[in-house]
Amino acid sequence: MAGPSIRIKQAGESSKSTNTSGDDSSHRLVTFLQSQSQNTLTRLYQKPSSCLSIFRLLRPLERQLVMNLLWLEMPVPAATMAAWVTREGKRPYHDALSNLARLHILPQSPVKHALNPTFKSSMRQAITGGGSSGSFGVLTENDDKHPPPDIESLDAYALERWETILYYMVSSGTGQFPTKPSQGVLYLLQRSGLMANVHGNTLQITSAGFQFLLHPPHEQLWELLLQYLQMAEERQMDLVEVLSFLLMLSATELGKDYSTENLSATQKAMLEDLRDYGLIKQRTATSRRFSPTRLATTLTSSSPPLPTSTGTGNGSQAQGFIVLETNYRLYAYTDNPLQIAVLNLFVTLKSRFPNLVVGQITRDSVKKALANGITAEQVISYLITHAHPQMRKNKPLLPVTVQDQIRLWELEKNRVKSQEGYLYTAFASQADYEYVLNYAKQLDVVLWENSSRRCFFGSVEGHANIRGFIERRSAAGNA
Repeated sequence: MAGPSIRIKQAGESSKSTNTSGDDSSHRLVTFLQSQSQNTLTRLYQKPSSCLSIFRLLRPLERQLVMNLLWLEMPVPAATMAAWVTREGKRPYHDALSNLARLHILPQSPVKHALNPTFKSSMRQAITGGGSSGSFGVLTENDDKHPPPDIESLDAYALERWETILYYMVSSGTGQFPTKPSQGVLYLLQRSGLMANVHGNTLQITSAGFQFLLHPPHEQLWELLLQYLQMAEERQMDLVEVLSFLLMLSATELGKDYSTENLSATQKAMLEDLRDYGLIKQRTATSRRFSPTRLATTLTSSSPPLPTSTGTGNGSQAQGFIVLETNYRLYAYTDNPLQIAVLNLFVTLKSRFPNLVVGQITRDSVKKALANGITAEQVISYLITHAHPQMRKNKPLLPVTVQDQIRLWELEKNRVKSQEGYLYTAFASQADYEYVLNYAKQLDVVLWENSSRRCFFGSVEGHANIRGFIERRSAAGNA
């Protein structure tokens, strides 16, 4: 049996065939799926929409392997498959087989390769459009009384819900009183480690929360949804139903109404949570129809989940709004409260106008960000991601002096590291010093030593053992 040669592009080669989802969030979701049991994944693969969405998350070579095997009725000998691969592609090929095996899409076998029958059947159905299972959602009939919402209103709704969550996080502990998200959202933020209780019932953003704010919206969304998935069991929700509903939403069409009648009890219970996150919109809590927003329809796509997430003004803001000069002066063309609050994490704001904020990146402002757990690379990445179109004409995009100085300020913070412990000194002889030092090294508790002065510094954890060892040695000497 002959097959096409699979050539793996080497580093440095240009290619437009990239991971559909295009960021680290897809890798985290795939890793989560790989941690599930075979029974769980086989149940998930009974839904054609789940198979198609997971297929979109795969790497290009993994997708190619699936498509090569999808329409074959008989297994392919492993030796035949291996013959399709060029010499330099052997390692990526075996990595792809391993990833597909952990997803139970392509069971690992040294003899032959064949797709999981359940996955193959559902994937074929997803491509050909056969069947009437309602796996991709059931569209409702349009009428004059309940017309479907327009895309602009859906985008505005999703943006408002999502920015309510982010603005509440960034404003916590600042004395401001922004709109409070639902209790379900607040509980999810706590369980994710993005916010924590301080001073009783007051929620405040954590170091992980500060880092979360600088992530792209797609990564932010999946970080919360993965925590939601991990909470499914304790909330007595069927994980497969939760997963299949999220994956179904990623395959729905923006601007359409879908019926709730064919949803399971678990999926109907999810509707309230998904409304709070901005993934779906319903006219009322008891409505029998829902409209997925762009946040939902792009879950497994590389398309931006919030087309206006970088600004509330004209189209130029959607491409970027930050201008940074070599003198560390920053101009942000925005009136969005969330964006201004995020900039305030690492910029000293000087002036504010109706559609412009002026600030300065200073040593103190960067040190404040570093103290909150934000890294220099995250600051630089945020500035690059949201750079104004005029800045994109520069090469490099950001002034090198500013990038280097931000990194130097981080190195300055990490230069000195404090650690509690005990200083051992005043040994009677060099032999005594080396004897105790060797014992401490065996315990792996020595943090610093100076042989010329006969002293060393040990950690708190090792103090009791070292002190006991010295006391026993002194007692034996006196005897």
